[in-house]
Amino acid sequence: MDQTGFWLAFSHVKGIGAVRFRKLLSFFGELSRAWEADSAELLAAGLSEKNVRDILEKRESLDPLALTEQLRSKDISFLTWEDEAYPRYLKEIAQPPPVLYYKGTITVQDDLAVAIVGTRNVTSYGKQITQDTAAYLAQSGVTVVSGLARGVDGLAHQAAIEAGGRTIAVLGSGVDIIYPPEHRRLAERIKEHGAIVSDYAPGTKPDGINFPPRNRIISGLSRGTVVIEAGEKSGALITAKFSADQGRDVFAVPGSVLSPMSRGTNNLLAAGAIPLTSPAVILENLNLPKQMRLPKADEPDLDAEEARVLSALGADTLHIDDLCQKMDTSIEKLTAQLTLMELKGLVERVKGMEYAAIQSWKID
Repeated sequence: MDQTGFWLAFSHVKGIGAVRFRKLLSFFGELSRAWEADSAELLAAGLSEKNVRDILEKRESLDPLALTEQLRSKDISFLTWEDEAYPRYLKEIAQPPPVLYYKGTITVQDDLAVAIVGTRNVTSYGKQITQDTAAYLAQSGVTVVSGLARGVDGLAHQAAIEAGGRTIAVLGSGVDIIYPPEHRRLAERIKEHGAIVSDYAPGTKPDGINFPPRNRIISGLSRGTVVIEAGEKSGALITAKFSADQGRDVFAVPGSVLSPMSRGTNNLLAAGAIPLTSPAVILENLNLPKQMRLPKADEPDLDAEEARVLSALGADTLHIDDLCQKMDTSIEKLTAQLTLMELKGLVERVKGMEYAAIQSWKID
C-alpha cells in the first residue's frame, strides 16, 4: 500500500513530530498499520494517552488516501524523509521534520543556502547591511533562507529576489496561511524564485508557540546563519543557537554598543560567532568555489560615493587616514562607507586599517 497519505495524515496530528514518527515506524514498520492500530497498540509503541486520543480524533475527519490529491488541488507540494529530493542539510539535523510542505520549488541548488535573520525593528544600518548581504549571496549562487517576518527577514527575501537569486521562506503556519498578511505579495514572488516551506500541516494558524520551533528549520536548511541585528531576547538568537547546535557557522554583524538592536549580535560575537565584516567572509567559511561568483558585469551599479572611494583607492592599498586626506572627508563618514562597501564586496581590509579595492573593481 502507498504510504504517502499516512505520512501526511500523521503530520496533521498535533504532537506527532520527528521523535514519535520514529517510534511509530520502529514499532509498526509502516505508517498505514499505525494509522489503523487500536489504542493498546499505539500505547505499546511508546505514545502517550494524549497522543493516542489525538490520533483517534483525527481519524474521524481525515482520509489518508485522499490527502495527496487535496494538496495537489491547492498547489501544495511535500517531501518526506523517504524522498531523495528532501533537503540534504535539513535531513542531517537531530530531528528533521518528517514531512516538509512547500509552495514553489526546492532544487539541488538550495543545498548551498545561508540564513539571514534579525530583528523586526531594523535600523537604517541593519537595513543596508541586510540588503547588501542578501544581494551579494544571491549573486554568488547562494539561496537566502529566512522567516518572512517583518524587518530583516522581509528585506533579505526581497533583496535576494531583486538580485536575481533564489530564496526560501520558512513559516510558523501552514504554507496556505501567510503571516504577516502584508507579506502576501512578497510570498507570491518568493514562490516564483524559490519556495515557501513549513513543517506545519496546511491550515495551521500562525500561533506564537509555532515560531521558535520553526527556527530550527531555517538554520537546518542552511550552511550557516547570519544575524544582522538582534535585541537581547530576539527570536533571531534562537535561530543562531539552533545553527550552532547543528554544527553550522554563525555570523554576526558588529554594531554600536549604544544600540539596543546590536546587543544580541555583540553578545554572539563575544560568545564566539564569526564577525561579519564582509559577505566574502561567508563564502570563505563555506569554502564556496570562486568560479560561482558572478563577474563584475552582473553586479549592481556603483553609486557616486562608492565610485569616488574606488577612484581614490585605484590599484593601491591605503590606510584609512591617507584615504581620508586624499578624499578630503571625515573618518566617521568614510568608516561607515567602507563598512558598507566591504559588505557589498567592493573593497577589503588588507591589514589593520588599510583598504584595497577587490580585484574586479580596481581602477588603475
